[in-house]
Amino acid sequence: NGNPHHRRTPHPSAPCVKREHPPIGNRVTVVLGAQWGDEGKGKVVDLIAQDANIVCRCQGGNNAGHTVVVDSVEYDFHLLPSGIINPKVTAFIGNGVVIHLPGLFEEAEKNALKGKGLKDWDKRLIISDRAHIVFDFHQAVDRVQEQLRKEQVGGNLGTTKKGIGPVYSAKAARSGLRICDLMSDFTQFSQRYKVLAQQYKSMYPTLEIDVEGELLRLKVPERVKPMVRDGVHFMYEALHGPPKKILVEGANAALLDIDFGTYPFVTSSNCTVGGVCTGLGMPPRNVGEVYGVVKAYTTRVGIGAFPSEQCNEIGELLQTRGKEVGVTTGRKRRCGWLDLVLIKYAHMINGFTALALTKLDILDVMDEIKVGVAYKVDNQSIPHFPANQEVLHRVEVQYETLPGWKSDTSAARTFEELPENAQNYRIAHQPMPSLFWFHVFSWLGGGGLCLVARCPDNGFLYSRVFILITDFGVDWVVVV
Repeated sequence: NGNPHHRRTPHPSAPCVKREHPPIGNRVTVVLGAQWGDEGKGKVVDLIAQDANIVCRCQGGNNAGHTVVVDSVEYDFHLLPSGIINPKVTAFIGNGVVIHLPGLFEEAEKNALKGKGLKDWDKRLIISDRAHIVFDFHQAVDRVQEQLRKEQVGGNLGTTKKGIGPVYSAKAARSGLRICDLMSDFTQFSQRYKVLAQQYKSMYPTLEIDVEGELLRLKVPERVKPMVRDGVHFMYEALHGPPKKILVEGANAALLDIDFGTYPFVTSSNCTVGGVCTGLGMPPRNVGEVYGVVKAYTTRVGIGAFPSEQCNEIGELLQTRGKEVGVTTGRKRRCGWLDLVLIKYAHMINGFTALALTKLDILDVMDEIKVGVAYKVDNQSIPHFPANQEVLHRVEVQYETLPGWKSDTSAARTFEELPENAQNYRIAHQPMPSLFWFHVFSWLGGGGLCLVARCPDNGFLYSRVFILITDFGVDWVVVV
C-alpha cells in the first residue's frame, strides 16, 4: 500500500532462503587527475604498475600527455597506457578511448627507440573492438572549428587539434566508425568512411580530405588485428579469472570532464570515475581504490576560468621551476596556488580513497605559500564550485598563508628528512580527523616529492587537506 513503513510479513511456513551473492572478482585500482591535468598521473601510474598485471586506458585519445622517466630515459605517452613500460604488463585500450591508428604506431615506435621499456609492446597491447577511430579529417575539422570559433566568437576553446571533439561528436551522432568495422568487411567500411567524409565536406566546404589516401593507409589491418579483442569479454575474464592487479590510468582530469569540468573549456569525454565503467565495460562494484593525483600548486593549459591563477612573478616562478610545458601541445601552463575548493569538488564526484601530492619541491624557494580554502562571489561565501564560467570568473579566492621552508627537499627519502615547515604544510592548525597519511607506494627515484593521503571510507573530504601530516605521521615518502 501507500504506507512507506508497511512491510509484508512472510508466511510462517515459508522457508527462509539466504540469497548467495556471486563473487565480486578482482578490483581495479584507478588513478585520476584531481585538477586540470598535468598533475603527474603518469609517474604515479608507473610506480603502481611495478607489480600490476594489466594497465588500462578508458577514455580520451592522443590529446592526453604523460611523461615518465625510467633509467634516465624520458618516455612520452599520448595513447598508450604509460604502464606499458613495465615489460610484464599487458596494456588495454578500452572502448571509451578514441584511436588515431597512425598516431598510435608512431608513438610506440618513437618511444621504442629511446630505451628497452617498450620491448614487445605490440605483443602486450590489446585494443577494444568497440573503440572509435579518429581519422585525419577529424583532425582537420578540429582545426577548422577552432578557427571559426576564433573568428565568430572572438576566442577558441584551446583544443589540442587532435580530432578528439569531432570524433566523440560523430560517436554521439551514431555516424562514427569503430575498430570492429575496420576488422570486418573493408568494402562496407570504405563506403561508410566516404559518407562520413562527405558529411564533413558539406558542413565545411573548404575542408580538404584525401579520401583514397587515408583508405589506402587503413587497408593494412594485419598489423592491428592481433591486438584487437572483444573488450567486454577481455575485462570480464580479467576481473573474474585468477587474481590479478589491474590498474586504470585516467587521462585529462576532473576539471576537464565533459559534464563536471569548467564547461565549455573541457575535453570531450568523462575523465572522472564514471568513465572507468563505461570506458572499459565493467561494473562499478569492481572499482577498488581511487587515487586522486594533486599537484602542490595548480596549473592549467589553454583557455578557461582559473580562480587561483597568479599572473605575476609567483606564476612565472612556478612555471619556470616546475618546467610547466604541456606534453601534447608544447604550450606553457598557467600557474597558481593550490585550490582546495577545487580538490574538494573533485572528491565529491570521484570519491577518492587516497590523494597523491606531487611536486612539493617546486615550493622550496618560497618565503610563504598560499592555499585557497574558500570562494566568495559578490562578497558572499559560496559552498560549492560554480558551474557557470561567468560566475567562476568573478570568484574571489580566500587564502590561508603558510610559511615556506626555504630549503631543498628533492633529496628527502623519509618524512623526517623534510624541513619542519614542509612537515607542517597544513592549514590554520584546525583538526580534521577524517584524513590521515599512509604507506601505499615504494621508492622508484626521479625528482619531486610525492606524499600520499588516505581519505575516509565515509564522510567528506574537507578543505583542510594537509592538516594531519604531522599528527599521524607518514609511513613512507615517495620521490616521483
